[in-house]
Amino acid sequence: MIFYGREECPTYDDGISEMDEFFHDSIDKLFKKTKISPSQIDVLVVNISMLATIPSLSSRIINHYKLRQDIKVYNLTGMGCSASPISINIVQNIFKIQKNKLALVVTSESLSPNWYSGNDRSMILANCLFRSGGCAILLTNKLDLKNKAMFKLKCLVRTHHGAKNESYNCCIQKEDDQGRIGFHLDKTLPKAATRAFVDNLKEIAPQILPIRELLRFAIVTTTLRILSRNSAKFGPRPPVINFKTGVNHFCLHTGGKAVIDGIGTNLNLSEYDLEPARMTLHRFGNTSASSLWYVLGYMEAKKRLKKGDRVFMISFGAGFKCNSCLWEVIRDFGGDGNVWEDCIDNYPPKTLANPFLEKYGWLQNEDPSTFYIPDDYVIP
Repeated sequence: MIFYGREECPTYDDGISEMDEFFHDSIDKLFKKTKISPSQIDVLVVNISMLATIPSLSSRIINHYKLRQDIKVYNLTGMGCSASPISINIVQNIFKIQKNKLALVVTSESLSPNWYSGNDRSMILANCLFRSGGCAILLTNKLDLKNKAMFKLKCLVRTHHGAKNESYNCCIQKEDDQGRIGFHLDKTLPKAATRAFVDNLKEIAPQILPIRELLRFAIVTTTLRILSRNSAKFGPRPPVINFKTGVNHFCLHTGGKAVIDGIGTNLNLSEYDLEPARMTLHRFGNTSASSLWYVLGYMEAKKRLKKGDRVFMISFGAGFKCNSCLWEVIRDFGGDGNVWEDCIDNYPPKTLANPFLEKYGWLQNEDPSTFYIPDDYVIP
């Protein structure tokens, strides 16, 4: 669309064709790999935040694959980058009351009709950060498929700060001064994300950490509070809870370098822990709600995941939301055939520096004289 110069006037068909291409490719591969037929699917959950169609995108999938008429269908829009855990949570709740079911979760994002062509920097950032991508996930509570499963969901926690105006407005789709629609990322976003992150950790930590770590944290916190009251030498130094006592791998949302660095600092993570998220951001950018699964794919391709390991997923999204969940690896697997297959040997690279920056970095020079037309130059 951009190559044809139509970024300012995208069509409805641009968004539809983008989604159809992804649906057909990813879902076809999933059915082929799992040897599950479309007629076996009991639940379908589709989350595409920035494209709402009539009939829904989930209906397009049902029509294309001729899914059963009694299928339970959920079509989510506007959930942002944290939509994947929300979709998983919907399936989790269904599985609590219905046994022997198969659920298909499809997650992607529509970028074609949502390119921002204005000059508001807070909206241009989204053009640079977001990339096209998606994934299809098969979930089940059938006992006879237990040996084929890769992961088991242990717990999931959702936090929503939409009641706070600052959190609600920090990440929002709106029109700029010229009436062009774009995705606005406000300077208050890091603060809103931190608040939601802390509240989410407070709720999920007791569910995923061993009692000894929770006791240690409580004792250290109480001791520091007493010392800070009795002596001016002791300032407010909040202790850091050690999530590595209950988690082996950290699957972080690739919302940007600052997001990854911030989570790493708050959880005291090493570069090894942050590598999957950093490499995913470098290779695929921010693929919105599907980014978590690209990070997980990196771990799989690097053969990091072993039976019994626990993977902690953390995602952020507009609203403002922070959702997290814990997965247990059910079996060892080689990591062949996923999206990283053709490039995993090149990661991590020696440097993440932009190879074009040295040659074309002068474009970032905001000095107006850089682009001054000489007086003796005649415009043809």
